[in-house]
Amino acid sequence: MIGLGYKLARPALFSLTEPEAAHRMTLRALASGLVPPCGVPADPRLAVTAFGLRFPNPLGMAAGFDKDAEVPDALLRLGFGFTEVGTLTPRAQEGNPKPRVFRLADDHALINRLGFNNGGHAGRARLVARQGRGGIVGVNVGANKDSADRVADYVAGIERFADLACYFTINVSSPNTPGLRGLQERGALEDLLARVTNARDAAAARHGRRVPLLLKVAPDLDDAAVDDIVAVVTASALDGLIVSNTTLARPKLASSGAHETGGLSGRPLFRRATVMLARFRLKLGDRMPLVGVGGVDSGPSAFAKVLAGASLVQLYTGLVYEGPALVGDILRHLGRELDRRRLPSIAAAVGLEAEAWAAIDPES
Repeated sequence: MIGLGYKLARPALFSLTEPEAAHRMTLRALASGLVPPCGVPADPRLAVTAFGLRFPNPLGMAAGFDKDAEVPDALLRLGFGFTEVGTLTPRAQEGNPKPRVFRLADDHALINRLGFNNGGHAGRARLVARQGRGGIVGVNVGANKDSADRVADYVAGIERFADLACYFTINVSSPNTPGLRGLQERGALEDLLARVTNARDAAAARHGRRVPLLLKVAPDLDDAAVDDIVAVVTASALDGLIVSNTTLARPKLASSGAHETGGLSGRPLFRRATVMLARFRLKLGDRMPLVGVGGVDSGPSAFAKVLAGASLVQLYTGLVYEGPALVGDILRHLGRELDRRRLPSIAAAVGLEAEAWAAIDPES
């Protein structure tokens, strides 16, 4: 009923509110407790162990939804196995000029050029306030647009949240901060990972806990870039990879806003992001857990990420179009797939179709 109610209300919501205003309304609803919790019983077969953490299920909320750590517990109550706050930069910044988020409703997609708008590391106070509540909450850290030393900004994020984060995501793949994706290039990435892992290890000595480090990459990488990233991350102390961020590519789109600049997310990203995920899986094998993101808006799309090589799956845009019932729908579908395939756990499905996905042309 929740899902049906949302789908009936969605046209009015979209017509009456611009995307950022609708997002603020959603955050307020979650904070107020108006959104009901997930009613799907926990399925032990969906539990995942990755990066030294035990996830109750593989489905997470991606960074960008809860930038300033306002509603992590409300998201966990929706049924997510984990959530990721941020991207957080050392100093607060407004981001790019508005309008900067565009619905492509005919494509079940969004284009955004937000530019790391967030309240800065002051968001720490909200995470301090939730201590003791449990649940896995990752912290996605980034660099200020005008920073003279962007790597130092990532290090500052590690130092600031090392006693609070369940894991860190190093976001070098947003297309909306000029030059940021250059940090994915081999030399720059080696320097970045060396400095952030040193900061993480120093923080571990202070706080008595080692926080896993994940790297979030773009879906717009060529084969040489993939090879370089694989070489760097396997030689580093990185714990995992998130594949992928939004894309600058523009597949055939039906919506009038398709000409807008920024990162494309949602259903049109699914193929490109899943192919990239599978290619990383084949090159990395089981040496490093992968998180699959991009175009997840149903049970089948979430399970496809697992088959392509993801131990964990994240979504964001899918929730905009499908509403909060999507979380339970996906969890139920994953359980049914395990039944149908006679698999003992979701971990047993990881990478079963990686070769098939990797062979697909993402442009087709």
